[in-house]
Amino acid sequence: MVAGMRRSAGQMELRSGNYGISRKTAMHATGPETEKENALGAAFLNMWNMFRTGRVNAAATATDIPTEVEMPTMKPSERKFGGKDWPKFGQEYLPEETIERAKAGNKIEKIKLAKCGTSAFQEVHEFAAAIREGKTTWEELDIDDADVRLKWAGLFHRRKRTPGRFMMRLKVPNGYVNSDHMRFFADSVGIYPVEVGVIDITTRQNIQLRGLELQDMTDLIDGLAERGLSNVQSGMDNVRNLVGSPIAGIDPEELIDTWPIAKEIDNMVTNHGKGNPKLASLPRKFNIAVSGSRDDFAHTSINDIGLRPCPNKETGEMGFNVIVGGYFSIKRVMESIPMNMWVKPEDAADFCETMLMVFRDHGSRGDRQKARLIWLIEDWGMEKFREKIIEEFDSMFPNKAGALLEAQPEPWAGTKHEKRDLMGVFAQKQDGLSFIGVNVPAGRILPDEARALADIADKYSGGDLRLTVEQNIIFPNVANDKVDAFLKEPLFNTGKFVIPKSDVDFPLSRGLVSCTGAQFCGIALIETKNRAVALTRKLEQRLSLDRPVRIHWTGCPNSCGQAQVADIGLMGAPARVEKEVDGKLKKVAVEGVNIFLGGKVGEDPFLGEVFKKGIPADEEYLLPVMEEILKTKFGATEKA
Repeated sequence: MVAGMRRSAGQMELRSGNYGISRKTAMHATGPETEKENALGAAFLNMWNMFRTGRVNAAATATDIPTEVEMPTMKPSERKFGGKDWPKFGQEYLPEETIERAKAGNKIEKIKLAKCGTSAFQEVHEFAAAIREGKTTWEELDIDDADVRLKWAGLFHRRKRTPGRFMMRLKVPNGYVNSDHMRFFADSVGIYPVEVGVIDITTRQNIQLRGLELQDMTDLIDGLAERGLSNVQSGMDNVRNLVGSPIAGIDPEELIDTWPIAKEIDNMVTNHGKGNPKLASLPRKFNIAVSGSRDDFAHTSINDIGLRPCPNKETGEMGFNVIVGGYFSIKRVMESIPMNMWVKPEDAADFCETMLMVFRDHGSRGDRQKARLIWLIEDWGMEKFREKIIEEFDSMFPNKAGALLEAQPEPWAGTKHEKRDLMGVFAQKQDGLSFIGVNVPAGRILPDEARALADIADKYSGGDLRLTVEQNIIFPNVANDKVDAFLKEPLFNTGKFVIPKSDVDFPLSRGLVSCTGAQFCGIALIETKNRAVALTRKLEQRLSLDRPVRIHWTGCPNSCGQAQVADIGLMGAPARVEKEVDGKLKKVAVEGVNIFLGGKVGEDPFLGEVFKKGIPADEEYLLPVMEEILKTKFGATEKA
C-alpha cells in the first residue's frame, strides 16, 4: 500500500475509506510526480480498507482505484541529507533557546549536539558498506555512533551481552503485519546463530529483530521499505511505535477504527517511514496510543498521549478525550491524567504534532529522569500547558482554529465494563468471519515458527496478522467454516503456540508478558523470558484457576515489561540466599524479584504496588511464593 503523503504549506484533503478521516498530503516536494504519488496513496488506502473490513465506501467509484501504480523508486540507502526528504539534521530545527539549554544539559544532549542522532539515517549504510568492504570493523566505530546514534536508525548495540550484534526495533503502527513481513523477518534473523537470531513481539505491538550484524543492515532496511515498514526513529529521543486496537475494523464493540488514525500519526512522525528530522530530536522518548473501545486495548493510561474514544455531546460525532503524561521510569511511574481536551479523528495527527513541537522546544534537556512530558506539564501547570497547545495548534493549522474543545462527558459513565480477553475464537462485526487470538509465550518467535505463522495467515486470514500489547498474535477475517481446520493446524497443537478454548483455558499463559531480560539486555538484572515461560507452565500444571491472571515480568526498574499494570508483576531486583561457602553458611547475592500486585488495565486503570521484595528468582524459591499468592489473592486451588 502506498500511503498518501502528509503535511505542510500546500495541503489537499483526501478521504480514507469510509472512515471520513482526513489524509493531508505533504508537499515537501511539489510537482506532478509528487501529487500523483499522493493521490495514488489515498486511493490505495481506500482500497485497502475495503478489502480489510468488507465495507465499501459509498463514495468510492472505479475512478478512485488506480489501474497503474508507480511505486517510489528511491531506496532508504540512496537518500542523503540535503535532499528533499532530509533537508537538514534534526538539531538544526531546534530554536536557539532550546540549543542553549541542550548545551548545558545531560550527556545525551551533548552527544546529539556533537553530531545529530538523525545522521544515522544515512550513516548506517555508510558503516555497513565500510565493514563489508573491509575498511573498518564494528569495534573501530566511534562508541557514541555505535551505542547511541544508531538507535535513530532503530539499531541497539548489545555490547555487554552480544558484542558486535544489534537488535533492530521497527515501526509497525497499530501492530499490523502480514505473511510477507513474517517471512522477511525470518529470513533476516535466520542467517545468524539460532541462539541469537530471534524475533520478539513487544509491549507496543511492535517487532524487534535480534542477533543482527551491522554489515547486513542495508539489505534489511531497504527490504523493510519495499514492504511498507520502517526502522527510523524507533529508539532514543523519538516517538515510539503507534499503538492502537488489534481488532480495529473488525470489533463488534468498537467505537472507532484506530488503524487509519494511528497510521496517519505515524506518517506525520516519520515522514511516511523515510525519517523526519524535524521531530527526531525530542528531549526524551514519547509514547502515543489510540484506543478504539471501552476496553482500551492500547493501554492509553501509560502513554504520554492517550486518545480515548468519546462522542461529542452536541453532535454525536465520535472523537477522543485526551489523557497525558503516563510513563514508567526508574525514579517514577504514573498513570496518565486528563487534559480536559477533545479532538476530532481528522485532527488527531495535527494535535499530536502540536504536542510534539511544544515538547521538543520546551521540554527539559537536563536530568533525563525528569525529562518526560509530565515533567513539563507539572512545571507549567496543566492550564498553562493546555493554553499553549491550543495557541500553537491554532497557529500551525489556522484553517482548524478553534477545533480543540473541552473534554466531552462519557455517555457510559457510571456503568461497569470488563476488559475483554482476546485469546481464542471470536465473531467479527462482518458476517461469516471470526478473528482468532493465539498465545505466543513471552512474545518470542523463532525463524521457522515465523514462516509457519505466515503460511497459516496465507491459508486462513488473507495473509494478515495483528500484534497485541500482550505480545500475542491475532488472525483476522477467518471464514467461520474454516475455523475448525485452523484450530487443528499442527503449529497450535505442539505445546508452544496455544489457542485457549475457554475463558479459563491457559489462565496464566494467555496474559504472560515479559521484557527481553538479561539474555540480551545489558540493563536487565535478571533473565526473564525463559524463566517466565517455565514458571508459568509449572504453575498451570499444579493449580486450577477460574479466571485469567495477568503476570508481567520486567528485568529492571525501567519496567519495559510493565510490571505495574499486571495482576502480578515481577521486577528484577537484588536478593540473597543462604549458601555454604568454605564450610560456613553465608548470605550470597542472587537474581531476585520484587513482586507487585493490583495493577489493572482497561477503562478504570490502576498501577499495582509492591507486595514483596527481594524474592530469589530461581524456581525453588519463587514457585512456592507464587503459588501462595495465586491461592490467597486469586482463588487458585491445587489440581488433584
